[in-house]
Amino acid sequence: MSLRFSHPKSRYRSLVERLLNVIEARPTSDRIILRIAFFVIIGSTLSALILWNNNHTAEVPAQGGTLIEGLVGTPRFINPTLAVTRADLDATALIFAGLMKINPEGALAPDLAESITVSDDGKTYNVIMRKNLRFHDDTPLTASDVAFTIRLIQNPDLKSPLRGNWTDVTIEEINEYELNIVLTEPYAPFSENFTLGILPKHLWGTVPVEQVPFSKLNTNPVGAGPFMVYKTVTDEAGLINSYRLTAFSKNTDVQLDTLVLQFYKNEESLVTAFSNHEITSTAYLPASTVNGLNSNSAYTVITEPLPRVFAVFFNQNKSPVLRDTAVRLALSTALDRADIVTQALDGFGVPITTPIPETSREVESTSQNESTETASTSTLDRASTILAKAGWTKNSSGGYEKKIDGQTETLRITLRTANTPLFERTTEIIARTWRELGVEVQIEQFEQSDLLQSVIRPRDFEGLLFGLDMSRAMDLYPFWHSSQRTDPGLNIAGYANIEVDTLLQKARTATGTDARINANTQVASILTREVPASFLYVPNFVYVLDSTASVTPMDGISKPQERFMNSNQWHMNTDRLWPLFQ
Repeated sequence: MSLRFSHPKSRYRSLVERLLNVIEARPTSDRIILRIAFFVIIGSTLSALILWNNNHTAEVPAQGGTLIEGLVGTPRFINPTLAVTRADLDATALIFAGLMKINPEGALAPDLAESITVSDDGKTYNVIMRKNLRFHDDTPLTASDVAFTIRLIQNPDLKSPLRGNWTDVTIEEINEYELNIVLTEPYAPFSENFTLGILPKHLWGTVPVEQVPFSKLNTNPVGAGPFMVYKTVTDEAGLINSYRLTAFSKNTDVQLDTLVLQFYKNEESLVTAFSNHEITSTAYLPASTVNGLNSNSAYTVITEPLPRVFAVFFNQNKSPVLRDTAVRLALSTALDRADIVTQALDGFGVPITTPIPETSREVESTSQNESTETASTSTLDRASTILAKAGWTKNSSGGYEKKIDGQTETLRITLRTANTPLFERTTEIIARTWRELGVEVQIEQFEQSDLLQSVIRPRDFEGLLFGLDMSRAMDLYPFWHSSQRTDPGLNIAGYANIEVDTLLQKARTATGTDARINANTQVASILTREVPASFLYVPNFVYVLDSTASVTPMDGISKPQERFMNSNQWHMNTDRLWPLFQ
């Protein structure tokens, strides 16, 4: 006796065939109705199965796809110790990896490091490296490479732009995967430096320091980041037109197969390429172009405020008029920050009235000068009231006068700034507003290098429109501590206040976040009251990409290149998976 088992599919097919035979055997009128009913049942069943599947599965990133990033400039130093231009910094962020990175929530998180532990006194950072890390050429990455990179930056002969971040820092190599980084005194924001990309010692260690800027490794980089150089395209002059980067998944999982960096000589050529759909994403589009995409579903526009504070700094040593707090307060109060952001930045910015943007994690909400007045009162009316209460009177020409130290002074100010389009637009709005108030305003613009050498360093100005890069740490010390009043210090307003000095030192050395925030909040309150500067706005970082591409959130980034910190999670493709397989 033998048993026969038929395949389930055969049984289902036989059942369907018998059902169809029954339908076809019926009279014509019944046959049409039954056919319709049969296909309706089949369609409904399939739709129900698809709906049920979608409700019980989730869309997840899938590997594959190519993203083409448009950049402006020519790469020269794709080297974390030398990179300065946006093009170099962007490429460096993709090709190199640091001990830490900025996670999608905007907080520091381990990357090449397994852990970083700070000593109780805040001076020693113990770094434990992840094991089995590799560079793109498949050589091991160890603590020795980290120590080499930092010491190279510290070498004065290199003239690294990052040298100041590592001054008076000692490196103690403990073993292959552990080292101590020791400070002479505690500095709470120091951990921000751990995003520094790590160089391979076995390649750079043989290059004399004076030859480092000229090494071919600067344009043929080998790092440990999520993408490695696969192909370089140059023009007839040997200048790099593009890098074709391929995923490097030995240190972290990467979703994209390929990321192309396409370099353009200027903004106009990039805009043309974007309009022709030659690139997938870019952070270099002018605001006017971005504003035209607001209703275009084919693109995603990401905006994030950057910790760069733009302000008019008042030099009280150059003008007896500006030594009057009421004058500085009136000049600041007269300005409509929202209007400045709209006109000067095409809306891509955040108005501010304090030295720390309210978007920052490092400060609690503080009261603002404008909030003490009724909303119906114009900024000019409020400014006029402030001047009148302080004894300033209108003269026959409509300007303000007041006797100071026995001499009649006219309310006037010379405003100096750089001759870039952003500064020019901002200055025009400020000058127009102050003239409406009754202030005599003279504008002087300089090339950026001349502004630094002839105006900022010698503190030769009455009013200076300038921007401060606060970094993610929001460390106010370099900009407002009295010890930084003279060059090379960055306290360009020449501000001095003993209470502020104490608070700044406390914020800088505090090991707890709450203590640092509390100290910074008090400093912001004092500066807002004493008005050594009129704080205007922080600009937005703007990133545009094709809607077919998905990127991680960019909360809390402090520099445009930090958008790539989690590029290993970016993806073009998706799958639907059951929770069991996710």
